[in-house]
Amino acid sequence: MPDRIRIHPRHPAPRPLQMAAERLQRGELAILPSDAGYLLAWTLDARGAEERASRLRRLDKRHLFTLLCRSIGEVGRLARLDDAAFRVVKRLTPGPRTFILPAGAELPRRLKQAKRRTVGCRIIDHPVMQALLETLGGPLVSTTLQVPDFDDVASHDAEAVAERLLRFVDCMLDAGDCPPGPTTIIELVEGEARVVREGWQELPAD
Repeated sequence: MPDRIRIHPRHPAPRPLQMAAERLQRGELAILPSDAGYLLAWTLDARGAEERASRLRRLDKRHLFTLLCRSIGEVGRLARLDDAAFRVVKRLTPGPRTFILPAGAELPRRLKQAKRRTVGCRIIDHPVMQALLETLGGPLVSTTLQVPDFDDVASHDAEAVAERLLRFVDCMLDAGDCPPGPTTIIELVEGEARVVREGWQELPAD
């Protein structure tokens, strides 16, 4: 039976973080909290977990997954950041924003969007996720918790997510209810920032 690992949302203790990290490092699929609802996540080399997430959400091979990063430096290793893009990402992180960027040389080929070779990156403003990424020492791959046939499940509602969706994964790091989402999506591919989708939190003024 999948594990529901409970953790304090603002002051995460080391033990549940280590439990979740070990599950992810074994290649498992997890439900994790964020600053825009719960999400599905797995490590970069966990192909089996990635395939399960794709089947669960009925995604095709062109779907753009998102990398959850600890810092802008980590973003810069997995994606290409010119000076203009660096300034935008620095100003708007951490927070509920997803940045679409040109894929970097260190990114596994399967994670690059087929036609444009881009990748989505987030630096999440949630204490549990920040602490988990530090415990892991590297990024995670993720996708939203929008599951066909379960559209009525609010992804920010921890109890609803656990009751309806926990059975499809290996574990859930339960930090209680999250902000509702979605993220704002900002494309930084051709020299200027373009907002593709407005999220739940307004962008800060320049």
